Amino acid sequence: MTADELRSLLAAGLPCDHLEVEGDGRHWFAVIVSPAFEGKRAIARHQLVYAALGQRIQTDEVHALSMKTHTPAEWAQLSAA
Repeated sequence: MTADELRSLLAAGLPCDHLEVEGDGRHWFAVIVSPAFEGKRAIARHQLVYAALGQRIQTDEVHALSMKTHTPAEWAQLSAA
């Protein structure tokens, strides 16, 4: 799995206003900004991300994914700081 492949999977499964992905092929870090996160707690946001990855997370194709999930409003607030 490459960063571009992971980015494409996430973008295909979630509407993303902003998406950053970096990692070494097994361990990944992502910043995901999506309107789908509106009104959801962190665990529900992470479940949406895992759902976008589907079987790849279960088959260990994506071994570890650390993520920061934000709504567009949260991201705008962080970016302005």
